[in-house]
Amino acid sequence: MKVLLPLIMIVYSSFLFGQSAEERLFDGRIPISLTYDSTSVFRNPLNGWVMYAGRTAEPTYWDKEYYVDELQKFVKVIDYASACYVRTSWSSLNPKEGVYTWRDTTTQIGRLIRGAMKRGVPIAFRIVVDGRDQGMNTPKFVFSAGARYYMENDKHPDRLTPLPQDPIFQRYYERFIKAFAKDFNDPETVAFIDAYGLGKWGEAHNVVYAEAGEAAEEQVQRWKEEVFDWVTDVYTKYFTKVPLIINYHRLIGHPQSWGDPNPESEELLEKAIAKGYGLRQDAFGMTEYYADWEEDFAAKWRYKRPIIMEGGWITAGQHRYWIDPSKRYRQGHPEDVRQGEFDIAAAAHVNMMDFRAGDTDSWFEYAFPLVKQFIAEGGYRLYPEEIALPKVINNKGLVHITHRWQNKGWGYFPNNIPQWNYKYKVAFALLDQNGLAKQVFVDDNCEPSDWRQGVSVMYDYKAQLNVPKGGYSWGLAIVDRTKADQPAIQLAVDGVLSSEGWLKLQDVEVQ
Repeated sequence: MKVLLPLIMIVYSSFLFGQSAEERLFDGRIPISLTYDSTSVFRNPLNGWVMYAGRTAEPTYWDKEYYVDELQKFVKVIDYASACYVRTSWSSLNPKEGVYTWRDTTTQIGRLIRGAMKRGVPIAFRIVVDGRDQGMNTPKFVFSAGARYYMENDKHPDRLTPLPQDPIFQRYYERFIKAFAKDFNDPETVAFIDAYGLGKWGEAHNVVYAEAGEAAEEQVQRWKEEVFDWVTDVYTKYFTKVPLIINYHRLIGHPQSWGDPNPESEELLEKAIAKGYGLRQDAFGMTEYYADWEEDFAAKWRYKRPIIMEGGWITAGQHRYWIDPSKRYRQGHPEDVRQGEFDIAAAAHVNMMDFRAGDTDSWFEYAFPLVKQFIAEGGYRLYPEEIALPKVINNKGLVHITHRWQNKGWGYFPNNIPQWNYKYKVAFALLDQNGLAKQVFVDDNCEPSDWRQGVSVMYDYKAQLNVPKGGYSWGLAIVDRTKADQPAIQLAVDGVLSSEGWLKLQDVEVQ
């Protein structure tokens, strides 16, 4: 039935909208064809480009510009971004017990977060605890309280990595996440939380549970599963409104950093997905690390959970990207890597791509056509192809509206994730002369997460009218039902918006 219903809708849509204008006026409804907008940058949730900010970013970060030869001018990165991603440490956010630096406007992280909020760019976080490569990422007070740790190199006695199965570590970590969520469980200011954070660089692999040879493989396996359940439970307990993301690594939570896919990886990841997690991968474009297993896993969850990409190769002197097994990347040609990432992202139908820290310049200076192409084709772009509305209605009569939609992007609108719980819906409004909504009609039978690129879906909607007689105009929006049906999602259509964000369609007389 799920397969047949869209097909029936399309056939009916073709019948209705394939008629002549005179034939379609049989019940007083007049069809309106809307012009598709394929170029505008929309800051819609879980969609578009992600800019990166380091934990020590200064206020000037927001003014960063790059010269685009195609445009013959400098442009700001922020003008193309839908979110700002911060990969930081637990210790930088919580250096002392009960001290949270994001609440202090004089700290670098506090200034950075407020800078994003001031500019209307939602922020996203990954919080790292592993101390092997980056110094003390877990606060010292946790170890002082007795949490067990691993020290990889005696030459760096300050680089301690907590053992995640340790109950003292878990108690302090949950206390921190609870405080963090108190301020950041807010979809207005937070795009998503990269909600695992264990292992090297927080990438969910090479997780240390014991010294080499200290524990049997069966014991390590048990710790891995228990820790995975614990950390995903902690995040889902406190972050109930903000999307959660996890790295779909072939060795998720495993002590190894690389190798053949672990048989338990898919099962563990799907446990997180069942709790509401979306997906992210940190090695797009690295064809040895993002290979068949990763491609198959992404395909399995396509249109069921949003996918976010991060490019693996840093071309600005840090990585020897030209040794990639694909042999597609020429030394000295970062644009080759950007194209490789783009192609894999398109195949995975990702919702978000990244302006990777340290490599953002290559997107604007060498691969700007790909930036524009992702804006036009990637993620989701929700387009109302045609609306049939009455121009005259009895003030106690029925409103009859037919509307047809398509998602023009290769991703999908993840209205189905538990944190959103289908809160976004198509709505029509009768607007007064000041553009204010006097009555809102929400079509609950219309589900935007079902829309796919290349497939038009039509809906037939009827509702009771209840406004005074007079002249109005029709408005259209995708609204947030949890916010008194306010317009919430930017539509990919040219047109005029009311002060409240409704797309103005045509005049209507209520008699």
